Amino acid sequence: MTLTPEQRITLHGFNNLTKSLSFNMYDICYTRTKEEREAYIEYIDEQYNSDRLKRILQTVTNIIGAHVLNIAQQDYVPQGASVTILVSEGPVVEVPTESFEESPGPLPESVVMQLDKSHITVHTYPEYHPDEGISTFRADIDVSTCGEISPLKALNYLIHSFDTDIMAIDYRVRGFTRDIHGHKLFIDHDISSIQNYIPDQVKSQYDMIDVNVYQEHIFHTKCKLRQFDLNNYLFGYTKDKLKPEEVQEITERLKTEMDEIFYGTNIQRGSMDEDDE
Repeated sequence: MTLTPEQRITLHGFNNLTKSLSFNMYDICYTRTKEEREAYIEYIDEQYNSDRLKRILQTVTNIIGAHVLNIAQQDYVPQGASVTILVSEGPVVEVPTESFEESPGPLPESVVMQLDKSHITVHTYPEYHPDEGISTFRADIDVSTCGEISPLKALNYLIHSFDTDIMAIDYRVRGFTRDIHGHKLFIDHDISSIQNYIPDQVKSQYDMIDVNVYQEHIFHTKCKLRQFDLNNYLFGYTKDKLKPEEVQEITERLKTEMDEIFYGTNIQRGSMDEDDE
């Protein structure tokens, strides 16, 4: 199926396709002491509390052209937060020509599109290693829509809303809808890769893996930050306060943590360096 941006499919009834975007981000930090770990968790809980997360998701609803029906939010003890928004069809004011294009979506500007029903959720997971000084923060955002616009148009804004060392992004189109002749349509837009919805400036900052199962309409990409500056991973101090051997040890721990998350496996210390030689 090849469509120009101006083309539209005439459907029998409404669009039954479900388009689901799952955006997972990770922030990594080195915390030497119990006090630093607790301070990092407190910082994360303050930076990404349910009120701020709610504002982020409300902007997503504007980007996908939805009406908010219900908002549920919760800050958890000892840490973490969740927000769930139930949304419904937005009014069709004007259909932007870029809706079918594989291109990054807008930042906080409003895009009004047709949408039948949907939900948007976010959950946060701050945690730390029991004895190696590594603290991580993960946020899971899911955007599920029915209708014309793809939730991938919200991806650009989501990436800019979080400080991300690692991103894992999944997109899937499920179900089917019918055209006026009763012919089943299992997807209503062309897509070759999630990466086409990420701006070039962002892509240039990351090493990326792309996996696509086109016949099943399943798309996956992973991103790991390329540049490593230890100062960006120290909580409350800079590397000039450390001995050279401490710099080397902490750097190795942080890079191993990032590789393990990126590749989805536990890695023996030093094995990645040996493979690179």
